[in-house]
Amino acid sequence: MSITIPIVTAATTTTRATCPYCGTGCGVLIESTAGRITNVQGDPDHPANFGRLCTKGSTLHLTAATNVQTQTRLLEPMQRPSRGAQPQPIGWDEALDSGADKLADIIRRHGPDAVGFYGSGQLLTEDYYVLNKLVKGLVGTNNLDTNSRLCMSSAVAGYKVTLGVDAPPACYDDFKHAQTLFIVGANTAYAHPILFRRIEDARRANPAMKLIVADPRKTETAEMADLFLPIRPGTDVALFHGLLHVMLAEGLVDMGYVARNTQGFEALQALVAEFTPQAVTALCGVPADDVVQAARWFGGHTPTLSLYCQGLNQSSRGTDKNATLINLHLATGQIGKPGAGPFSLTGQPNAMGGREVGGMANLLSAHRDLGNAEHRAEVARLWGVSDVPAQPGKTAVEMFEAAARGEIKALWIACTNPAQSLPDQATVRKALEMAELVVVQEAFATTATCAYADLLLPATTWGEKDGTVTNSERRITRVRGAIPATGQARHDWSIFADLGRRLEQRLPERTAGWRDGMDTLFPYDTPQSVWNEHRESTRGRDLDITGLSYEILETQGPQQWPMPEGSPQGRARLYEDGVFPTADGKARFAAAPYEPVAEPCDDEHPFALNTGRLRDQWHGMSRTGTLGRLFGHVSEPGIDLNPADMQRLGLQAGDLVRVASRRGSAVLPAQPSDAIAPTQSFIAMHWGEEFLSGRDAQGQLITGVNALTSPAFCPKSKQPELKNAAVSIEPAELPWHVLGVAWMSEDRALAVREAIKPLMGQFAFASCVPFGREPHERGMVGVLFRAAAVSPIDDAVLGQLEALLGVEGADVLRYHDRAQGQHRAMHLRRSDEGLKLEAFLLAGDVSAEAWVRPLLQEELTADAYGRALLSPGATPPVAVQSKGRQVCTCFNVTEPAIVEALSNCTGSPDDRLAQLQGQLKCGTNCGSCVPELRRIIKLHPALTPA
Repeated sequence: MSITIPIVTAATTTTRATCPYCGTGCGVLIESTAGRITNVQGDPDHPANFGRLCTKGSTLHLTAATNVQTQTRLLEPMQRPSRGAQPQPIGWDEALDSGADKLADIIRRHGPDAVGFYGSGQLLTEDYYVLNKLVKGLVGTNNLDTNSRLCMSSAVAGYKVTLGVDAPPACYDDFKHAQTLFIVGANTAYAHPILFRRIEDARRANPAMKLIVADPRKTETAEMADLFLPIRPGTDVALFHGLLHVMLAEGLVDMGYVARNTQGFEALQALVAEFTPQAVTALCGVPADDVVQAARWFGGHTPTLSLYCQGLNQSSRGTDKNATLINLHLATGQIGKPGAGPFSLTGQPNAMGGREVGGMANLLSAHRDLGNAEHRAEVARLWGVSDVPAQPGKTAVEMFEAAARGEIKALWIACTNPAQSLPDQATVRKALEMAELVVVQEAFATTATCAYADLLLPATTWGEKDGTVTNSERRITRVRGAIPATGQARHDWSIFADLGRRLEQRLPERTAGWRDGMDTLFPYDTPQSVWNEHRESTRGRDLDITGLSYEILETQGPQQWPMPEGSPQGRARLYEDGVFPTADGKARFAAAPYEPVAEPCDDEHPFALNTGRLRDQWHGMSRTGTLGRLFGHVSEPGIDLNPADMQRLGLQAGDLVRVASRRGSAVLPAQPSDAIAPTQSFIAMHWGEEFLSGRDAQGQLITGVNALTSPAFCPKSKQPELKNAAVSIEPAELPWHVLGVAWMSEDRALAVREAIKPLMGQFAFASCVPFGREPHERGMVGVLFRAAAVSPIDDAVLGQLEALLGVEGADVLRYHDRAQGQHRAMHLRRSDEGLKLEAFLLAGDVSAEAWVRPLLQEELTADAYGRALLSPGATPPVAVQSKGRQVCTCFNVTEPAIVEALSNCTGSPDDRLAQLQGQLKCGTNCGSCVPELRRIIKLHPALTPA
């Protein structure tokens, strides 16, 4: 493949980069004109996606629009004169001198372990490398961790304990070679939608392929399965032991492979003897016959490929879950061959690159181990320093717990939002308040963590960054910036290098042992100069990339590691010869006992809370949360409950419930879902304080879903158990409601949402989200504010909301009854079609939402209503036909339209899907909605002709 970068046609430049969302590593073509990103397309030449993009990736150019950037980006360095004060602009030199002075002072007074650095799986490899060298080589602490600890550390530990190193052995091409696909702990249709498209392609080409899905929820991925195993939360190890038990009983274990290529099987064999199908049923809730069937397909209908993600990783037994799944592949010889292997799906765009450079508290460069003295000496020689500290650093949860205790005095946070994403938010926020110094190096000024920063440093982001990333299949891609940095933003590697050079002057004791002739540890002037040093660190290692260069990546395209010097290309699959990177060349079975979740349910907290992804959103939504169209599928925060639990609690859809764990509480609307088992619940991981807030009965600010989650972590990987927390759920007695909905100019809507955030704390529950489609024909974006309280709040707050939402001026109809707590105000706009509702605010009885909100959001004419727009109640004075919930984001196709079109579609489910796509175009662009289209088709079978 030949790649030329950039491609210039007239005034438009096309630049190749990658998508900044999941770890699939999709290639994108960024079109830019006059320094502005104008469009984005999937790169047809990129081997990860071949031109496909999901809803998030295909709207990247919209998140880069000028109106979004000016309202959300951190555009210049800022410093707070005191905690809680408004940050003030300062110059870069002053900002970095201030940061370096305070860090050096804390290090001199308390030692290097009094500082902690917290990074991100969205940093580029070059960023990661300089940060790692800064912290471990100069500062002299291993207190460097990243949000990859929340994502992939259990996968890392699972690979290392069994196969010897952190190296996924399979590749995306294996999808089309597999006969059995085992997806466990992953909703691939939502979390890795482009990979799921490849799975769908493979199944169409090979109808004999079997798909097994194990998950506590019947997700969109599970809906597609030939066999669904609805395991109870946290019981994966018992399931895997049970599958191996059946494989042994039915002669499906490859004893020859086990003898030649592994060790430790006898201990595992003895352990799994008690995990009969009946025992697995008792522990996991999976029917015994299904356990047997899954084992037969896994071990007999081969080759078998396993895909897994956070359901295994985010667990107090995450390493054991990963390792015992790998056991199954080793026992059946299903590794190192086309279509076979344990394949962890990376959760972030460059979590793999961060692992490569050792950018975590227990790792060193090029997959070296911190606990290995020889490895530490190798890295010290490479860097030219006297030593690398031996003591493991604080990992993510440990770092913030230490800061909350006052042990860590400074926190330097880059490209991540721990005040949204870490579990046990009460402790996290205490840490941010206790620290003497908090520095946030960030592209977006709107994250919750920014509110705690003493120093804010603007960093470049997607479309501006320059370097490399590595995806789930070990494939390295060159990333080019399409436009100059916005405002005064700088590349992360450059910020770290500049900080390092300033710290060198302030910490002369750390420079005393340098290699003779060295002026600085940070001589970098380009990302390539950083990458070349990283490349040399891999020489002779399992991930050797000494045969790679920027030039090769730019001219020959993305390459997989290992690719040592002299190799024409990288290796697609590992361990094809049955030799593993261990002392004796043999893989190791993990005889891990089954242990339950860290926080089991009890009488006080009878529900298990699960968290996970939405289809169209990404992590804390600092980027995806700027677009109304990405809220079309799931429009507001909520908690999913089994319908039987809803009935038992006396709840209707949309009723507010108070969810409480041992750490905090939140109030959300409840929604019934057949995907959720009884006594379980689900809240999307994305809902933080930026979108969901309020105050609890004790007056504490509600900080989103992670106020509830547990900091308990796997003792081996230190990854927290974000997938399970014991909670109580009860109806929230909040009878007084507020609903405000408005169209407003796209150049102020995001700023209005930011201005509304402080008001959210006036209520027991509040949420604020965008809606609409970009670009809007009038250049408008919608804002939806919803709140509830025990009793009516002050009229002044309603007045502030009205002013922010634009419910003011001559064209406003009003009704206000303070005594009854009732308020209704409607702002109308005159258009060529007639009067249209532009904004409204309801307080007290908001049941009129059922017909007023569709009038506004679907921009229907309101001439027939007059003052009847102020009518209370859910029954409209004039009939309104809502278009319904959006299913297809790309073409704005709603569920009622799909159901209506299906009445004319005939034949098999695949035939009906094709006809539906032909009529409405849904599912023909990114394909992210295809699993839901199949679900709707299943719910509405074809009519049988009379």
